[in-house]
Amino acid sequence: MTNQWEDLTSVFRMVFDNPQITINEKTTSNDIVGWDSFSHINLISAIEEHFKIEFTQSEAFNFDNVGELMATLQKKVNH
Repeated sequence: MTNQWEDLTSVFRMVFDNPQITINEKTTSNDIVGWDSFSHINLISAIEEHFKIEFTQSEAFNFDNVGELMATLQKKVNH
């Protein structure tokens, strides 16, 4: 099984075109340059495609931080 944090970091780096991005459970949109409402949609789509999952609209737009996003992602991947 691949490391989901590494995979998620790769998706962030691709979406924001920044190979230096690092994320952790407390990372928020305020921590990533360019993370606005438009790029959030691109990010969610890229995560869904990469992990072959689908977030509900409520899930996709109600994360307070990357930790919450990862928790939901892991539930879906492991389900």
